[in-house]
Amino acid sequence: MAKAAKTAIKTKDQKVAAEAKNWTKVVRTVRSPKSGSYTFKESIVHKDKIKEFLAS
Repeated sequence: MAKAAKTAIKTKDQKVAAEAKNWTKVVRTVRSPKSGSYTFKESIVHKDKIKEFLAS
């Protein structure tokens, strides 16, 4: 699951705002080998590297 921020970025510097939109929050579910329960790991990843992050 990935979600990009659209209206959350409010800055006077348009260049910085445009670069910030290239980053995405990714949430992965990871199963614990000990108990079998699921946990969630959140990371901020550049949009070009999302598939690499999820594959690892």
